[in-house]
Amino acid sequence: MSWIEHLSPAQQFVLFSTLKVLCVIVVLLPTIAYSVMAERRVSAAIQDRVGPNRVGPFGLLQPLADGLKFILKEDFTPAHVRKVFFWIAPAIAMVPAFMTMAVIPFGSTLGAQKMVIADLNVGILYTFGIVSLGVYGIILAGYASNSKYPFLGAIRSTAQMISYEIAMGLSVIPVFLYVGDLNLGQVISYQSNHGWLVLYAPVSFVIFLVAAFAETNRLPFDLPECETELVAGYHTEYSSMKFALFFLGEYANMIAVSAMMVTLFFGGWTLPFWGLDQPATGILGGFLHIGIFMGKMLMFMLMFIWVRWMLPRFRYDQLMDLGWRRFVPLGLVNIVATAIFLWMRA
Repeated sequence: MSWIEHLSPAQQFVLFSTLKVLCVIVVLLPTIAYSVMAERRVSAAIQDRVGPNRVGPFGLLQPLADGLKFILKEDFTPAHVRKVFFWIAPAIAMVPAFMTMAVIPFGSTLGAQKMVIADLNVGILYTFGIVSLGVYGIILAGYASNSKYPFLGAIRSTAQMISYEIAMGLSVIPVFLYVGDLNLGQVISYQSNHGWLVLYAPVSFVIFLVAAFAETNRLPFDLPECETELVAGYHTEYSSMKFALFFLGEYANMIAVSAMMVTLFFGGWTLPFWGLDQPATGILGGFLHIGIFMGKMLMFMLMFIWVRWMLPRFRYDQLMDLGWRRFVPLGLVNIVATAIFLWMRA
């Protein structure tokens, strides 16, 4: 396009970054909506019952009906809540999950453009910094609800997310000992030349995977919102779109951690055969790499859904014991063992 060539480098950067952001949002929101529908259908199949199948062919318009329901329901704010914090908490819980996607390389190149919104040299540090902000939305929701069950759920969630965030952070250090770079694009490039890092750091992957379940408050680690004890935990008092924002945040977090696992351990957009382990040379190859990344990510999403309906909930003392007395020491030992191995190999 000749008019693009006449733009300054700064203007081209702003233009293409805006287009990438819009494309990611356009893909992310339907993915969240249909992840909810997939969860309902998978749970129905596991429990030998019929899932949502009435709205549209094969029930494919069910997410649209659910969205309209959230929009049209009364947005009720109880009189006893702390209103300002009550209103801003859902947004604070949702926004970090979307911001995390900014540094995920969801493809190699498309034309001359890298398929990442922000190609940061400290991508993983940015990710952990942003993810840690989500806990503020949850604790604000529990505090602002001015009710015992939401507050107890918020306290549980805060302790749980802080505990497993430490284990998750320790689990990725061996990955960067192998790669020698904090840039997520370089992590994928390393795997394209040396093989997927899940083969080199399987302990790191297991720790990261379990910590991902805890960070997203998914079974068997859904203690902050377990219905049998806390009604609905920190979002008990929420309704309409405020509740929908918490819902969007949970599934967006699932997508974000799935994308991180694909990037860190499963080669991102690469496949170790058919020549699909090198950057794309054309538009078709660029879209193919994006499809490969999405396929891997959706497999992890399916695993999140399957585990929820197959495993029982942990007790809270078991959850904290696993995080502090098992995974934190194991993560430290894993770092030392990886460092010794790389030193001996050098």
